[in-house]
Amino acid sequence: MDMISLTPKLEKESESPLYDQLYRYIRKQIEDGALAVNDRLPSIRQLSAHLLVSKNTIEAAYQQLLSEGYLQSRPRSGIFVLPLEQLPVASVRQMKEQPSQEISEQGRAGTIDFEYGDVELELFPVKVWKKCLAEAMDDRLHEVVGYGDRQGHLGLREEIARYLFQSRGVSCSADQIFLSAGTAQAISLLCQLLPLTERIAMEEPGYNGARAVFVNHLREIVPIPLEEDGLSIEALRGSGANVVYVTPSHQFPIGIVMPVQKRGKLLQWAYEQGGFILEDDYDSEFRYQGQPIPALKALDRSDRVIYLGTFSKSFLPGARLSYVVLPESLADTYREGLQNYSQSVSTLIQTAMYLFMRDGGFERHVRKMRKLYQTRHRTLLRAIHDQLESRVGVIGQKSGMHLLLNVIGRDCEELIQLAAQRGVQVYSPMKHWTNPADCPRSYIMLGFAGLQEEQIREGVSRLRQAWFE
Repeated sequence: MDMISLTPKLEKESESPLYDQLYRYIRKQIEDGALAVNDRLPSIRQLSAHLLVSKNTIEAAYQQLLSEGYLQSRPRSGIFVLPLEQLPVASVRQMKEQPSQEISEQGRAGTIDFEYGDVELELFPVKVWKKCLAEAMDDRLHEVVGYGDRQGHLGLREEIARYLFQSRGVSCSADQIFLSAGTAQAISLLCQLLPLTERIAMEEPGYNGARAVFVNHLREIVPIPLEEDGLSIEALRGSGANVVYVTPSHQFPIGIVMPVQKRGKLLQWAYEQGGFILEDDYDSEFRYQGQPIPALKALDRSDRVIYLGTFSKSFLPGARLSYVVLPESLADTYREGLQNYSQSVSTLIQTAMYLFMRDGGFERHVRKMRKLYQTRHRTLLRAIHDQLESRVGVIGQKSGMHLLLNVIGRDCEELIQLAAQRGVQVYSPMKHWTNPADCPRSYIMLGFAGLQEEQIREGVSRLRQAWFE
């Protein structure tokens, strides 16, 4: 059966979780013969994209079918339907005789994945986005068939400039904005096209994706330790670097929100040093406690901040759409260097995103997602408080789409293994330390954006059973 044929009607308003509905649908397809023996099912990613539900929903349904023997995972081949006669006799009989409530409880046995980076897709504005794509193809075909402007779609850059001024206090022109296919590519181009120093200062710990790009471009990384309010300015002054990469709105992965006073000191350092600050504002839309703090770029009066923004967290990772706002003093140099490059972002995506932002769809989507993620954030904190009590510490709980647990006196490798035995995937943040061995062994990283509230509560309950019972 091909992927398009596997199209259940999932009721988002139903009391039955989506993964349980999908599980029941596939199971019935197998029992009725609509799915034949050795039929290959779509991958988790494919079916997630097709049904516009989270990967966690697909994985939970698949895991239950695998555990009951309806499906078989074959290494490097995929997931296939097994013959019904291979099912344990009790399995078929029990599933047909059990009341729906008990079946739902079995559905909850699927894996719950607290991976950082997943986003909620079930509330994605599919119809509006399709309309924007169709309009781009139908009415603006001349804009989407070629390579496009090297700097990026002018209308989209103007919309981004407007949005940044309204939401982050950043005043810039479209001429200062350059589009790229993801933050990693943006940083790579900065290394290639600007006369950045060979020595780059970074928060320690800090985002390993950025560190990897700098290293690949043969930059020397100088780790700058964190204080309670962000990176140490004193250590930065003694680093010998005149470029620093920071995540001030939500330090990654610790979660510190840099206060205005320290932001001022950081800007003063850049002015005195004649250097630049790379501000990665990767998830600033999602702040849940306290008043919003303007972007570092918004406070910059000396034109020393290079601002990195992305639509991956606030809209759609698959769009591969990020942007850089350059100081006016660097924009011409960067633009001249771009003459040997083609624009890496799909012209169709750029045009559709322009229409989506122009018509207010993006801001409506962000407001909806902020409310949703705040609810899930609150659910996770409440579940941790109720289930894990004083046996863990919570780090970085004011904003963003992840937090850290300090499971006091325990080792992350053991914690990860114990959680997996209960069907929960959790992660160590150690890769974000320059020397991973420096990461406290008791730290666990939990992403929550792609999980339903019921899954969050169930997941934390399983962690309590795995770690403390």
